[in-house]
Amino acid sequence: MNPPPARPAAGSKTAGRTVSWREVEPAPVVLISGPEEYLAHRARDRIRSLTRGIHPDVELTTLEAASYASGQLTMIASPSLFGESKLVEVDGVAQMNDEFLADALVYLQAPAEDVTLVLHHSGGVRGKKLLDAIKASGAPVVDCQAMKKDSDKLDFVRREFKAARRGLDPAAGQALVSAVGASLPDLAAACAQLISDVQGTVTEETVEKYYGGRVEATGFKVADAAVSGRGAVALSTLRHALATGVDPVPIVAVLAMKLRQIAKVKGASVSAKDAGLAPWQFDQARKDARNWDSAALAACIQMLAETDAQVKGAARDPEYAVERAVTVIAASVGH
Repeated sequence: MNPPPARPAAGSKTAGRTVSWREVEPAPVVLISGPEEYLAHRARDRIRSLTRGIHPDVELTTLEAASYASGQLTMIASPSLFGESKLVEVDGVAQMNDEFLADALVYLQAPAEDVTLVLHHSGGVRGKKLLDAIKASGAPVVDCQAMKKDSDKLDFVRREFKAARRGLDPAAGQALVSAVGASLPDLAAACAQLISDVQGTVTEETVEKYYGGRVEATGFKVADAAVSGRGAVALSTLRHALATGVDPVPIVAVLAMKLRQIAKVKGASVSAKDAGLAPWQFDQARKDARNWDSAALAACIQMLAETDAQVKGAARDPEYAVERAVTVIAASVGH
């Protein structure tokens, strides 16, 4: 039987109990908050699995907050004839209608026994009154913010391997983020594949074998060679990529990102946190920055803005545009 969540004393301003999506447990009310759908999916799956582990015959119901009909929540949460536990999942809370808001606020005053209510709010101001009430009740809040920084994605990869009790070389984690880090579901799938397929510790060579041909990985190889002044290697890698059908647009994007990282660390007192970079990215950017003059760096960043427009349709020959950019960048190192 689920006890109702503890209620704060009058006048208190209790914040919700923020919990990780990896560690959330079933509770009378659980709020999944944030726009990252993949993390929300993982949190919901965990709650389902744990609930079914305790109550194999749990009754699952899904509601849509935007099209909710008044009284549905009360009816669904009411005790059944056979006394089964219930799991109620509510999607689209960020688009809730007034009927759901009213019923949910009433429900929070006395959550039903043997019911786990899971609400997913993807973000925005709609329903702030309900969100505040959930947090004030002390219910667990699962934070599912989008992972935009490579450092966050690298931490995600490390935790995936740790949860599976598998070894992962530091360089392998970095290589995996570089290769497939554009999409969190893709990154999670890559982790699952390596954990399933590879025996022993996963190395950088293993990641290269599985994912070295990905567009993101190719872009990083070109960019690494170009910003370090290895023009011949950069052009050779680029031409091979273009010959095998790789679009020049993401390659230009990676080149621009690498130069921006170098620009961020040019200041003498800047830290990895200040620059918004993972420690390994910061160290690499600092190493590259030693060979760059500020004026040459600014000129190349401006040139890449023009190249980006060219490869997106402003030029007749986008492949020539990106080749020229790589040549200019490599030639600018040390000047």
